[in-house]
Amino acid sequence: MNGGVEVRGMVLDAVPAGEYDRRVTILTKERGKITAFARRARRQDSPLLAAASPFALGRFILYEGRSAYTLVQAEITEYFGQLRTDLVGVCYGAYFAEFAAYYSVENQDAGEMLNLLYASLRALEKKAMPAVLVRYAFEIRAMVIGGEYPQDVIRDPSVDESVRYTVRHIVREPLRSLFAFTVSEETVTGLAALQDRIRGRLIDRRFRSLEILEEMTGI
Repeated sequence: MNGGVEVRGMVLDAVPAGEYDRRVTILTKERGKITAFARRARRQDSPLLAAASPFALGRFILYEGRSAYTLVQAEITEYFGQLRTDLVGVCYGAYFAEFAAYYSVENQDAGEMLNLLYASLRALEKKAMPAVLVRYAFEIRAMVIGGEYPQDVIRDPSVDESVRYTVRHIVREPLRSLFAFTVSEETVTGLAALQDRIRGRLIDRRFRSLEILEEMTGI
């Protein structure tokens, strides 16, 4: 790939723009969260058709404008095709993408968040652990990356011991083994209640994708 700005990243969101274009939000390692326009990406014969869609992961070539980028070429290495066939999985993925976008800004290295998002989507695809547990592990770790997660939770005696142990694992475990644990349903319930309180206290916005997810799953 020659010319332009080359970045590694994942498409978080893609919406129609004009008659044939798409406006995409890409989480990139090198430049953080950026907005780009994919010209004619809605045409069936467009080479950007698949690249300008949520969860597309790979390398992107962009031209930099004054207020946005133009996506001109892409080399996609992962589409999460198995996840796309699962409606509930897609809802989880959309929420993870929106949550990652909340904690990401332009011109800030987002490699850690990008790796977390990739690992979380892979965990959803593999179904090695309940999706709801993947969700809370992702939320907590993303808040840690964003510098907002209250570390004193790990030492708070008012929090159930099994929940504190689970949070400690999520906060400290290397990413390669983050999604390789199991806990009881009771612990998942306690973890969910704790994290919902923390998220509600520290995040000042509602996530539309979370509302849809909760409607779909009833949790």
